[in-house]
Amino acid sequence: MTMTFHASLRSGLAAAAIGFFAVAAVTPMPARAQPAPAVQQDPALAAEIGKVNAYTGLMNRTLRAVESWQRYASWVDMRRGPTGRERYISYGLYSLYDVTRELAAARQAMVSPPERPALDEAVGRYILAYEALAPLITRAERYYDRQDYRDDRMAEGRALHEQMVPAAQEFLAARAALEGQMRAMRADLDLRELADIEAREGRSARWQIRNTMIQARAVINALPPRGQRQVDMAALDEAIAGYSAAIREIDRYKERDPQGLSMFEGRASSWLGSLREFRQKLGRSRGDIRRVGNEATWLVNNYNMLVSLAGTAMSMSRMRR
Repeated sequence: MTMTFHASLRSGLAAAAIGFFAVAAVTPMPARAQPAPAVQQDPALAAEIGKVNAYTGLMNRTLRAVESWQRYASWVDMRRGPTGRERYISYGLYSLYDVTRELAAARQAMVSPPERPALDEAVGRYILAYEALAPLITRAERYYDRQDYRDDRMAEGRALHEQMVPAAQEFLAARAALEGQMRAMRADLDLRELADIEAREGRSARWQIRNTMIQARAVINALPPRGQRQVDMAALDEAIAGYSAAIREIDRYKERDPQGLSMFEGRASSWLGSLREFRQKLGRSRGDIRRVGNEATWLVNNYNMLVSLAGTAMSMSRMRR
């Protein structure tokens, strides 16, 4: 499971694609050439992964609300509210996704073992905040898409603005709190899951993918929060070094299995080269991320592509076993 959502600079760069990449909680298929039965996944770990995956699904799907609010805020004077004379009023808002299944899964996970009181409560607050904001966004999206403000002189638009601002603030605060809880739990599960895969399979293709994506996420997490310009260069250097070590581990694996990771390895290696170029430019700008143009956005977008490819590669690696 590679965490990919951020409500910070990282969401500002590529909010649509950055979410949590769910962990694979799957009992491994027996290896074709191995008569011995495969070691089963730790049930306690599988239960925790299931809970996090349910919350992950909800956060990924409801990220659309963050994007929609950012869209609205890009053309509205948030203090004054809409007037109908805005230059980019046609931007409106993004429509939201149906999250019925994700809400149901998250609510079930909240009451399912293992108990994680702080995390479960944070999810409950997040659900309430989302359900308060979502109907307002939906009404506003339709209002601006239909240009109803031309008929009522922006009366409903102003009324919606007064309701949406506090609801959005509550939602974003709840999401930030939940992100913190998820990040802490994910860090622990990452290490446990990686150790579990190694115990069952050795440093297999799946181990290589998971290890690489854990290190890749550390690089993304080293980028500054939204609104901040200065990169912690020491933290970024440490993260890049960790990712580089993961790529070297893949190189060693490829010596044993040249056909393994054929889809994943090339993209992962290329991303390392991009990271080093990005680091060099940041060094020249003394860590000011705003002085490297669109490099950060490009880097995050390619990370998101790597996340998607990792999911496919994980599935294919299970089929090869």
